[in-house]
Amino acid sequence: MRENDLLKRTFTFGVDCIKFLRKLPNNQEYYVLKNQLIKSCTSTGANYEESQAGSSKADFKNKVRIALREARESNYWLRIIKALEDIRSEELDRLLNESEELKKILGSIVNNTKE
Repeated sequence: MRENDLLKRTFTFGVDCIKFLRKLPNNQEYYVLKNQLIKSCTSTGANYEESQAGSSKADFKNKVRIALREARESNYWLRIIKALEDIRSEELDRLLNESEELKKILGSIVNNTKE
């Protein structure tokens, strides 16, 4: 996978999560979940985007590490939504799968980047 592909994937993940969140119920429980997920899913891409202009290898690795933490958090909130069993959709399953893949890719970058 080229770096540019991951920029596109993390951006698309954020957009797709936002579109999915629009379909969730408007109650207090889901308000909290929506708020948490929208922050983490968009932060994944924003931090990876920022890593591309890192001033050093250490700066790059740190930004990717933050993107990884945000991807992990996004995966957590998506798992919570799935576990509530109010929403059953292929879209949710796809987002869960994408968050898992992003975790693996970003984790691999962190592990393989020498400072």
